Amino acid sequence: MRIALGADHAAAAFKQELLTYVRSLGHTAVDYGVPLGATASDYPVSAEITARAVASGDCDLGLVCCGTGQGVMLAANKVRGIRCAVCTDCYSAAMARQHNDANMLALGARVLGIELAKLLVSTFLSTPFEGGRHAVRVGMITDIERRESAGEVTGA
Repeated sequence: MRIALGADHAAAAFKQELLTYVRSLGHTAVDYGVPLGATASDYPVSAEITARAVASGDCDLGLVCCGTGQGVMLAANKVRGIRCAVCTDCYSAAMARQHNDANMLALGARVLGIELAKLLVSTFLSTPFEGGRHAVRVGMITDIERRESAGEVTGA
């Protein structure tokens, strides 16, 4: 698989280690993040660039990193077609793929050790989407996205 990786300055070194790890798993890792040594960058920029690589189909899945993972997750999810989950445990990473068909994983360099991050990445990349009843729910999420972009408003 082609895996897109992006990060802000707070997670540049973390992302470098994950690039090497993703390659060791036999995947092609594409770097969309800031270079090592960057003193400042805006996490929404790297998250959007990485998410667009996934949404366009240029990459199969994506990994985005910042201090907590929250900021890049929020920014990535603004790109149509992206389902990005921030995870701190392997069960959540597996369920994000298996039940939610998440196509991006967000990680926090300031809240996770690199070895746990590698376990999360491995779990995320190796877990397939289960489909079935979950496909119906993912379709409902896609419908929300479609209605939002079309400016359609529905009541609760």
